[in-house]
Parts: sequence; structure tokens; C-alpha cells
Amino acid sequence: MRLRHVKDAHEKILASPYIILEPEKYCHKFKELFNNDNPLHLEIGTGKGKFIYEMAKNNPDINFIGLEKYESIIIRALEKMEEEALPNLKFIVADAKNLANIFVHEINCLYLNFSDPWPKNRHANRRLTSPFFLNIYENIFKAEKLIIQKTDNLILFASSLKNLNNFGYEFLEVSLDLANTNISNIETEYEQKFKSKGLKINYLKVKKM
Repeated sequence: MRLRHVKDAHEKILASPYIILEPEKYCHKFKELFNNDNPLHLEIGTGKGKFIYEMAKNNPDINFIGLEKYESIIIRALEKMEEEALPNLKFIVADAKNLANIFVHEINCLYLNFSDPWPKNRHANRRLTSPFFLNIYENIFKAEKLIIQKTDNLILFASSLKNLNNFGYEFLEVSLDLANTNISNIETEYEQKFKSKGLKINYLKVKKM
């Protein structure tokens, strides 16, 4: 995917009250940032923010953080907040490889929506459900580990099923066609695009104590 450059994106991010600058400083202190002890949910690769914004709006008793690597993409999520700010939603611009420096036993639920599938075998460790990342997640979760994933890519999905099983996760829900289930679902921008093309969405929900 070619990223569209957004003029002054960096300056806008630095000035935004919805971005957590230097998030490492809030490690162990995110409940102070939100001024409550509500559960904390994290989305990796939040994109333009439709999913996490609607989740936060529909669940005011849960705190949400959207993590996005690219400044030019997360600007669109900030625009939603400028239209109607939500007190339980913040954003971080960072690489998921650095999660261990940001969260330690604080996350209750992790969302992986339409992550880069990295379909070539030599890139398998870059997938967000690879053993490399699953090891990182072990220490960011508060207690019970809960992961929800959506993807259109069967290679990524099959890899996720294998790796999560090997890490001892229990499968709560699995579907190869999310639209034809009764699973509650908020669609992402990518999801709407894929569905319009007739593509089926793969879904899983797993937990580990």
C-alpha cells in the first residue's frame, strides 16, 4: 500500500491533545492518564480510526488506545476526535515492536484488524500473530489475555490459528465468513472495502489465562 503524504502531519500530531506523546512515560500509569481504573483495550494498526472510534463511543466504561505506525494515516483518526472528542480514547504513534516499553500488564483486550499479512514465508516473523509478537503480548496483558483478529487473508489467518494454538490460547469464536454469523461487529474501512468486492472476512476470538 502506498501511503499518501499529509502535509504538516507531524506538526498536527505534536499539537493534538488526543495523541499520547512519549507513551513510555505512562507505563504502569495509564489509569492516571484516563483518570479511572476501567479496562484498557488496544488496537494495533488503527488506521483511519473508524473501528476504535465507534468502539469507544459505544463502550464509555472501557478505555481505548489506537496504535498506528504511520503519521499520515492516523491524522484521519484525529479528525474524528476533532468533530466529537471521546474522553475514553487516545492514540499512540509507534511501532508495535516497542509495545513492551509502553505497556506492562495493563491491557485487557487486543484487536488486530486487517494487519499486513506479510504473505511470503521469509517475512512470517513480521506478522502480528507470529511467535515474536505473541511473546511481546505475554507481558502487556493485565491478567487474562484476550485477542480478537479480523483479516481477509487466509495465509495470515491460518498462521494465526497455528501460532495461537501453540501459545496455549483457547479458541472462543472462529469464522471464515464473519458476515454470516451473529457475532457483534463494528466494521473497519478496509472491511467495508473488502465486503463490497465480495470477499469473506475471517474472524477469531481467543483467550489465555
